[in-house]
Amino acid sequence: MTPGYIDHITVTAPSLDEGVAYVREALGVAPQAGGAHPRMGTHNRLLRLGADLFLEVIAADPAAAPPSRPRWFQLDDAQYNCRPRLATWVVRVAAIDAAAAACAFAPGAVEPMTRGALSWRITIPPDGRLALDGAAPALIEWDVAAHPAAAMPDLGCSLLGLEVCHPDAGRLRAMLAGLACAGPVRVAQLEAGAQPYLLALIRTPAGVRRLGGPD
Repeated sequence: MTPGYIDHITVTAPSLDEGVAYVREALGVAPQAGGAHPRMGTHNRLLRLGADLFLEVIAADPAAAPPSRPRWFQLDDAQYNCRPRLATWVVRVAAIDAAAAACAFAPGAVEPMTRGALSWRITIPPDGRLALDGAAPALIEWDVAAHPAAAMPDLGCSLLGLEVCHPDAGRLRAMLAGLACAGPVRVAQLEAGAQPYLLALIRTPAGVRRLGGPD
């Protein structure tokens, strides 16, 4: 089984400024310049967490034309996207079509995307919702020679662990097993009926900080 790798963790927000402020308050470090996604009408800021790992803050781009489809990462859901949150995670795979077809959950269709000179393919549910309320990752395959994180400024941050908290942890572990995800990911049990959430432990220049958590 070819393993998948944690590629990035995603913070969604009503606006990019709010998302950046959320990360800065939690980590003491501000995400850096990213770019725009014309097909989705979104833009982002980025924070390197390793040579092939990063944090993304993403929001609807007020300067972009509205897309003809729901935006990804549930950004059009005003009730959900009412505040910044660590919303989901993304797993890098070597053969995304095969990985998506074999996936035990529904990651969405594999679609081509671009941002500036970067190109990749990623799974996107047609309604724009997060898979399993964000507990299940999107899948990505980069069409680049080097991982984008390698070119990001190193601000001294690294991901120590990602905890995926879910009321049916056993079922979620079984669904994720097919990805054989390499990296510091742990599925944790919540009480029945609780809302799933993510919690990231990140080493920063000011020490170890936490990002995310329950509403």
